[in-house]
Amino acid sequence: MYKNLNYKGQKGKTQKRAGGSSRFGPRDRIQKARCQQLRALTEVVRVRWFLVMKLLRVVEAKSYTAHHSPHKMASPSDCKATIIDGKAIAQTIRSEIADEVRHLSQKYGKVPGLAVVIVGNRKDSQSYVGMKRKACAEVGIRSFDVNLPEEVPESELISKVHELNSNPDVHGILVQLPLPKHINEEKVLGEISLEKDVDGFHPLNIGKLAMKGREPLFQPCTPKAILQCCQILYDLAFVLFAKMVCNCFPFSLQGCLELLSRSGVSVKGKNAVVVGRSNIVGLPVSLLLLKADATVSIVHSRTPDPERLVREADIVIAAAGQAMMIKGSWIKPGAAVIDVGTNAVDDPTKKSGYRLVGDVDFEAACRVAGWITPVPGGVGPMTVAMLLRNTLDGAKRVIEQ
Repeated sequence: MYKNLNYKGQKGKTQKRAGGSSRFGPRDRIQKARCQQLRALTEVVRVRWFLVMKLLRVVEAKSYTAHHSPHKMASPSDCKATIIDGKAIAQTIRSEIADEVRHLSQKYGKVPGLAVVIVGNRKDSQSYVGMKRKACAEVGIRSFDVNLPEEVPESELISKVHELNSNPDVHGILVQLPLPKHINEEKVLGEISLEKDVDGFHPLNIGKLAMKGREPLFQPCTPKAILQCCQILYDLAFVLFAKMVCNCFPFSLQGCLELLSRSGVSVKGKNAVVVGRSNIVGLPVSLLLLKADATVSIVHSRTPDPERLVREADIVIAAAGQAMMIKGSWIKPGAAVIDVGTNAVDDPTKKSGYRLVGDVDFEAACRVAGWITPVPGGVGPMTVAMLLRNTLDGAKRVIEQ
């Protein structure tokens, strides 16, 4: 939008030193800084306006409401929570990624490449990997598949990782966790090239995530997806508030800017409780929330009174891996509940003999919470979208050099 902005001298033209180099005075430097700030602000407004308009369409279509959700456990009159449709939001992000991949292909003749390494035949791992490969195909990212048997030696797995590190067509490497017990996860993840660690689990990426004032090259996908969901919850809250007060669509540009400025501090100062402390979700998401200026508590297996802590939370991140552990009575009225858990429970009415549920008692929680993500269809699709985004970012660093 502002790509044609020029930084002029005080008399309206760029002054030159002997030898052809530009010479800027103090006033010129101020003008240049202002133009750079304007460019950055324009990009922020563009991205967030696009997301809010997408959310408005979803709200208008009522796909966020409980009575049109596939997870209809409570009646519409009972369910007070807004159900966040992770599939719809992830699809928006995928569309943006597909456009950027197409641009790379047309301009440079190259596309991002993602290698997914899976060891063994765990059903949940196979399911996740299948989703990731399908998602890559949808957005134009090239997929490299590495399937290894359960009994593969650790040395052979590391050798495969080294091969992928040296492959210039691979811009991201993901080793599906968990690995078999005879393989040292830390050692394998440490062998992945830092520039290709799109899962964000390299020790240096996690270390920078834990340090104030440092930013990792990649953020872990599921925690990154959770933070996106938290942001969207409060974006949507202000959208609904503005609709209630103004009763008009579309918003004026001035109203939109006010909306965006307000929603820019979504988790700042909020009380957030993370249930679970795994290396994959609990620990990194707590660090991300801390970076976003939330007040963070972690509930784990040795916490004496988890219910009390959860009940005080404005934001609950459920990542304990225990089916329906968090009851509706634990939830603070109006709280945002992000359910990361994916647990199989017996269900003879299903063809598979089981159904997937989260770590939260969905039926009870949606009567109390202000916002809640369903399982499936909540954090899962967003996690895959964040993986694609990390892969694209890694590819752009290399291709656009």
